[in-house]
Amino acid sequence: MTVVCERVVSSLSPDDMEALCEAVTAGILDGGGFGWLQPPGNQALERYFEGLLLVQERSLYVLREDGIICGAGQLVRPPSSYEAHAATVNLTGFFVAPYARGRGLGRALIQSMIQGAKAMGSKVINCDVRETHAAAIGLFRSLGFEHWGTHPYYARIGGQTVRGLFFSKLLAGEHEAARWQSSIAAPDAGGAPVSSETTKGHQGLMLYPAIDLKDGACVRLRRGEMEDATHYSDDPAAQAKLFEEAGCRHLHVVDLNGAFAGKSTNVPAIESIVKATGLPVQLGGGIRDMAAIERWLEAGVSRIILGSVAVKDPELVRQAARAFPGQIVAGIDARQGRVATEGWAEVSELEANDLALRMEDAGVAAIIFTEITRDGMLAGLDLEQTADMARRLSIPVIASGGVGTLDHLRDLRTIARDVPGISGAIVGRALYDGRISLKDALDVLGSC
Repeated sequence: MTVVCERVVSSLSPDDMEALCEAVTAGILDGGGFGWLQPPGNQALERYFEGLLLVQERSLYVLREDGIICGAGQLVRPPSSYEAHAATVNLTGFFVAPYARGRGLGRALIQSMIQGAKAMGSKVINCDVRETHAAAIGLFRSLGFEHWGTHPYYARIGGQTVRGLFFSKLLAGEHEAARWQSSIAAPDAGGAPVSSETTKGHQGLMLYPAIDLKDGACVRLRRGEMEDATHYSDDPAAQAKLFEEAGCRHLHVVDLNGAFAGKSTNVPAIESIVKATGLPVQLGGGIRDMAAIERWLEAGVSRIILGSVAVKDPELVRQAARAFPGQIVAGIDARQGRVATEGWAEVSELEANDLALRMEDAGVAAIIFTEITRDGMLAGLDLEQTADMARRLSIPVIASGGVGTLDHLRDLRTIARDVPGISGAIVGRALYDGRISLKDALDVLGSC
């Protein structure tokens, strides 16, 4: 018997996904967690795991016996806005299929996940479990997890109330733990606790280099005007590859023709970008129904940006966010605070912040906010509007429109220290014009 525990860093093969869904289904039928009392079906499970792999705060680990997946677990880091909890990680979604139990596989999986938590710098690992899962409780205790609390109304199953137990394990060594505990407990002169994590500042912001497509070529617009476009490259795939080789970790792609036409237009160019790199691609422009969303996700796009449809068909956004968790982003483009649609050709009476709150309620993974009057003008981001929106939301806000110098990125980084809901920036013209080098931009943002 060969046992392997590994972190999943890319999409699972069809065979692996099928084995994982089979194991999860068996676990649910045996009284496992995941929030399901009955198996939801393989299609829902596949969407769940595909979406999970796109959430930066979650790490999926799988357990293989002789090459076949028979268990899994997740490590969940707090979002970057939760600086006080930056040294903790939660272990969740842990299970071993009933047909693979009794052979020490669960212990091997947890030990692998503990090492993963240490590698990411976590000092404490937390977990919770139903009181009825005696074997899991015994396993956690044997690995040094301490029971510190009980939830009297943890779950309602079969008409019965089930209690839940909370466990934690200190991962730091004895001396390191003493220093860590001291640093987070010591008050400053004013009596407020001082956190060592806080002194390190905000975690890195993500850089999203923009590839805007018009008639199959890479262009950049000024203030969203199709007639005011600067042509940069006839080979979008090669451009995407250059961004990847320079160290970028994500790509932001917009089908400009599609945004005006209401349907995807630059299909060959988009497909070539997806095939050219292994980077996650978020795509917007003219995607306005479930068929188009499914088509692009199946083609390898990682996240779909819904813009005009967020205003005109919010129920579609809600439906898509439920069907593809972690893969739907709302693009909110505004002219002086008022939402613009149809490729920025129409301006509504809807306030950008009001739409952002609606999109958060609909379940989108993030908001991309663009002040159109600044887009492509290189005069700097609208930091005031971006920060105001981020303060109102619990989901990340990605800033867009107007970056022209490194100082603009430094200003964003400074604001993000006070408003940690800001998670990244989209940069286009300044990169193509050479006003900002990719290396310098990545260094300033601290992107990782």
